[in-house]
Amino acid sequence: MDHVTSAESRPRIVFLDVDGTILEHGSVIASSTVTAIRTARANGHLVYLCTGRAEGDLHPSVREIGFDGAITNGGAFATRGDELVVAHPMERADLDRLTGYLVDHGIQFFLQSHEAVFASEGIFAMMADFLRMRAERRREDLHHLGLDDSDDLLDSVMAEASQRYRPLEEAPLDEIAKAVFISGDSDAVTRAQRDLGDRFHVIPGSMPLPGGSNGEISPLGVNKGAGILEILALLGRDAADAVGIGDSWNDVEMFEVCGVSFAMGGADPELQALAGRTTTGVLDDGVWNAFVEIGLV
Repeated sequence: MDHVTSAESRPRIVFLDVDGTILEHGSVIASSTVTAIRTARANGHLVYLCTGRAEGDLHPSVREIGFDGAITNGGAFATRGDELVVAHPMERADLDRLTGYLVDHGIQFFLQSHEAVFASEGIFAMMADFLRMRAERRREDLHHLGLDDSDDLLDSVMAEASQRYRPLEEAPLDEIAKAVFISGDSDAVTRAQRDLGDRFHVIPGSMPLPGGSNGEISPLGVNKGAGILEILALLGRDAADAVGIGDSWNDVEMFEVCGVSFAMGGADPELQALAGRTTTGVLDDGVWNAFVEIGLV
């Protein structure tokens, strides 16, 4: 949908993806993005996060910007201010089937609740291997981290991951909403879609892996678009006044329900076509330019 033909001043509600839209390289935010969000809110518009991340896994720098609420776990949970207003954890039978499938196929994975992320035993080493290969291809990453060699990078990744993610054994099984998996097989997403598609929504993930594949798995019907519709109904707002901005496959349903949608400049061309509008890259004032185009700032 796309109902805006010129810059307008009527109050809008904006839904912003995090990784690849607000954040780049996991922690870098363009100063113009912060200015755009704070200015739009000062001008009377609402700005919500709309992310696949768990609420407890949001980067502190993102939280510090200030938002009116957040849709997290790809639509499974949502807050208005500090109040939890949407909660759709996975049914235990579905979770048991899902984890059994991943274990049986030797796939490492995360489980996400509203408050935290829980990691399977072998995922730390797999992440470190992927990041080491990526750093070897992009030496500037090492320079940015102040590291001299891959051993230091491995130690850094392992230390950060062990603090950020909790052991799978601690996961509250009645509160899990989503799984994210990493596989060394390039066709793991396609196979999971085939094997689990009767009960689950399986999409390619957004981790920048140098090899293999990763994906996100949620129950059918739980997605960013559905979460947005719940928030709009709660607030008494019209979808025509909603703006969605994102860069990944878990943003498709957001694009479908929002009156105006933007894909980031680095997004897959197919996603850009689905969004209808394209802004610039995440560190090239992408959020600011989108806000300017529709008159929010």
